[in-house]
Amino acid sequence: MTDDPYGDEQLVQLYDLDNPAGDDHAYYRALAEGTTKVLDFGCGTGLLTRSLVAPGREVIGIDPSATMLGYARKQPGADAVTWIEGDHHAVEPAGDVDLVVSSGNTMMHVAEHAASVVALAAALRPGGVLAFESRNPAMRAWEQWTSEATYGERDTVAGHLKEWLELIEIADGRVVFDAHNVFEDGHDAVYRNVLYFRSADEITADLRTAGFSDVVVDGGWNGEPLAADSRLLVVRATK
Repeated sequence: MTDDPYGDEQLVQLYDLDNPAGDDHAYYRALAEGTTKVLDFGCGTGLLTRSLVAPGREVIGIDPSATMLGYARKQPGADAVTWIEGDHHAVEPAGDVDLVVSSGNTMMHVAEHAASVVALAAALRPGGVLAFESRNPAMRAWEQWTSEATYGERDTVAGHLKEWLELIEIADGRVVFDAHNVFEDGHDAVYRNVLYFRSADEITADLRTAGFSDVVVDGGWNGEPLAADSRLLVVRATK
């Protein structure tokens, strides 16, 4: 497994500060109500994962980054979660999971999207739900990922940080960019990111092929209808 781009402990400790719980976590927690087994695919630091813990509910977090999982295991409440290092190959095809969630645009980092949703379908029981979000490619967010538009400086627990994004390549929905992080000692920690922008139709096609019969794509966390200018695709599919 590769830790890229989340293999730097200094930056991982900033992840939850930069990605706090919000409407997205509330949405996934609402879906988890009444469930007894939940899988968080691409759980990262486990901020959402740990909040899914409830009496009588088994919670599993899977992520390919050993660094992020190492951080997750040290957080309060982590002992109530089963943490697994891996990608879709590590998903147990038990057919007994009630809900699979994948937050933080995790599915955009997944190159093997079709194979991944097949693996997640195999983990779910009949009637189980897979839910995740992805950026809407129609909004062309990558056009704003320039050093001029994204440059910033701030004081962090890792010291003063200068940061910006640099767009590297765009091809067939695959967007490559570098995240620059310059620490106080002048070291520029550059992390290569690859995101896959998929349309609602492309996502739906993969889900139906994987055995999901009911696929809903909303344009927001409160059930807003999907529109051309929707920033997000909020996906919910039932096996």
